[in-house]
Amino acid sequence: MNENKDIKTVLPKLRFSEFVGNWSNTRLGEIARVVTNKVSSDKAKNYLSTENILQDFGGVNFGSVSAPINITSYNIGDVLLSNIRPYLKKVYFSTVNGGCSNDVLVFKANVNCNHKYMYYVIASDRFIDFAMLGAKGVKMPRGDKDQMLSYRLSLPNKEEQTKIAECLSSLDNVISGASDKILALKEYKKGLMQQLFPAEGKTTPAYRFPEFQNDGEWLETTLDAELNYENGKAHENDISSNGHYIVVNSKFISTDGNVRKFTDTPYCLANENDILIVLSDVPNGRAIAKCFIVDESDRYTVNQRVCKLSTKGVNSQFLYYILNRNAYFLSFDDGVKQTNLKKDDVLKCPLIIPNDPKEQQKIATTLSSIDNLIEAENSHLDQLKVHKKGLMQQLFPNLNE
Repeated sequence: MNENKDIKTVLPKLRFSEFVGNWSNTRLGEIARVVTNKVSSDKAKNYLSTENILQDFGGVNFGSVSAPINITSYNIGDVLLSNIRPYLKKVYFSTVNGGCSNDVLVFKANVNCNHKYMYYVIASDRFIDFAMLGAKGVKMPRGDKDQMLSYRLSLPNKEEQTKIAECLSSLDNVISGASDKILALKEYKKGLMQQLFPAEGKTTPAYRFPEFQNDGEWLETTLDAELNYENGKAHENDISSNGHYIVVNSKFISTDGNVRKFTDTPYCLANENDILIVLSDVPNGRAIAKCFIVDESDRYTVNQRVCKLSTKGVNSQFLYYILNRNAYFLSFDDGVKQTNLKKDDVLKCPLIIPNDPKEQQKIATTLSSIDNLIEAENSHLDQLKVHKKGLMQQLFPNLNE
């Protein structure tokens, strides 16, 4: 297992104090093999396709994807890697026995390698970057398993491997707990909104804050009566890498502001509390009718296929929670062709709102406080992931630089 004598033995930058001695230079193919055993789909449970394995090392979601007749078998402790577009980082450490698509590579560690340690070798940015060097194809690149098996690594004894794997597993448990908390907060917010806003056909909500319980029915109206509408303008020919204004396009809104373009030429300037809504998306897209509420004047300019809505008096934040992915807008998506919301359709959107601005504000503040909690937990989760990435870089030497 020390055949790579041309490579100097490398130790990690960070090591548990109880371990001493050199690590062995080796390759992935010397500590693991790719499983080729086939099994009939009618005899295998827990079928996994490339679709079931989640991106960014996110685990799996066992679904109802139909399986072909012959599939690859896998067992507890195997590591599964989606071999279509490896850059999506679809890697899973198996906790069950089952069968998977032939587009999924199954790595089985040998007796010299801790299974979970091998998982962390493969579920790393370094390995994915290496796999992409050997990938073939443009639109749907596929990895080369032989090239992957040539991946060079430095290996400690099995006891130290186990210690490293346990350390990273404990951190993964913390990350999983943070993710679960975010999901729980989102579900809580969803349920609360169902209580705070009238159900279809109703004019009062199921739950009302005590101070407003005797205020009567909410007002039935339309978007046209409560907001001014303006279509965004094309900015593509005036994009600047360091422009003052953020160009709000569908990508900006759908990524919650993480993907940005800039310009110094604001053709459709937005003001604080304006609501910007995506008008165009692919079938079943997640961006259509997604909203962004402007948090600062003289900072954002609205691109084409996004509209700007300015309130005539109703609380903007309250309207944002009504309009964001509103079921009325989503009904225009037939799941077949691209959805393009037209101005007249947007303006006809039915609204039902409380007459008292204080009730509007109360609802908006309540939901906003939950959004702030979700944002804080997302930030915490991001910090945990960055910490894990940095820790792995310290715990694993890099022989492939």
